[in-house]
Amino acid sequence: MTDSICEVRAGFIPLVDCAPLVIARELGFAEQEGIHLRLSRETSWATIRDRLAVSHIDVAHILAPMPVAANLGLGPLQTEMLVPMALGTGANSVTVSRELWQALSPHMDAADFDAANALNALSHVVRDREARSQQRLTLGVVHPYSAHHYELAYWLASAGLIPGAMIDLVVVPPPLMPAALASGQIDGFCAGEPWGTVAAADGNGVILTTNAQIWRNSPEKVLGVRRDWAESQSDGVSRLIRALYRAAEWCDAEGNQEQLAEILADERYVGERVERIRPCLARSLKSADGASLTVEGFLNFASKAATFPWTSHALWFYSQMVRWGQVEHSAQRAELARGTYRPDLYRLALEPMGIELPSANAKVEGALRSETPAGSRLGQLRLGPDTFFDGQVFDPEQLEAYLAGFKAKDSQW
Repeated sequence: MTDSICEVRAGFIPLVDCAPLVIARELGFAEQEGIHLRLSRETSWATIRDRLAVSHIDVAHILAPMPVAANLGLGPLQTEMLVPMALGTGANSVTVSRELWQALSPHMDAADFDAANALNALSHVVRDREARSQQRLTLGVVHPYSAHHYELAYWLASAGLIPGAMIDLVVVPPPLMPAALASGQIDGFCAGEPWGTVAAADGNGVILTTNAQIWRNSPEKVLGVRRDWAESQSDGVSRLIRALYRAAEWCDAEGNQEQLAEILADERYVGERVERIRPCLARSLKSADGASLTVEGFLNFASKAATFPWTSHALWFYSQMVRWGQVEHSAQRAELARGTYRPDLYRLALEPMGIELPSANAKVEGALRSETPAGSRLGQLRLGPDTFFDGQVFDPEQLEAYLAGFKAKDSQW
């Protein structure tokens, strides 16, 4: 433990993937790095954003695209942010109402979470409703600048189901998703666990697919840091990265899942029963027919470089902001997006620990169809798979061509 103490005020949303922050505090990883970690449980991502902007908190468990949006000047309160590490991959599910499931099921080959199968069924139902002049389906997402929004919109648009034109998207805070579904305010939602499992356990929802099926090992939450705080506390940033990395490794370690579920179940954190948190940690979700199905790659806290802040992730999110009319593309804005993610800070913190680190800052997203050796400082790192369900790839060095591949005017919402 270091001699000096660095106080860090951190915000989080009650989701399973807040675990690295919780474990860093509860099991002493933060204390061992000389960090006094004060956690603040928030209800919505808008609150997280606003509390960062007004300096009520220093860092946050935050949606991976949100710091990019902040640096692009999107949103009501402006603050510069940086991302020195990710907080894992995966753990989102697309959950639909029982009524919608009944309409989808005749068009599905199996209740196996397959993204293409689910999308085909959804396309049948949406177009049938349109032909009958019925009200459009409404799906909940947690924030406009979220991986949930961009992955869901990417998935829907691949079948021509354009958000804002054929399906409506609305913002609902994650903990309120099950209630919104049960009350009929929405027909489905994309949110992090445990909220899909909660809706299914309550009998009001069915898990249709997951982000692991839409984009394998996809980015989800990151450590968002106010730039001014990071610049004044550079050593504190490194200490925090080390504490969270060790906590993430503990979360991934076989045999720790039951203790992790019990800790997260506390009202100070997720505040849900252990049996509703356990499935996500076991990478096993309940399908419509009641079977528990293993979802490979559904949640990684540390393995496969899950905490590395890939600049290609930042640029993919930027490409979707452009696609959906949230920002106009320019070379300067693209560079702002790329520069939001800071692998240099990640390396600075972890190299002294002998951690296996990627040698590159970016990769071609969607190119790894199986677990693959990757260039790294020790030569032992394996990445992937990271495929998109439709087989497309995103090369960050070919951003202009990728943007040109979108239809001229995808609808906004």
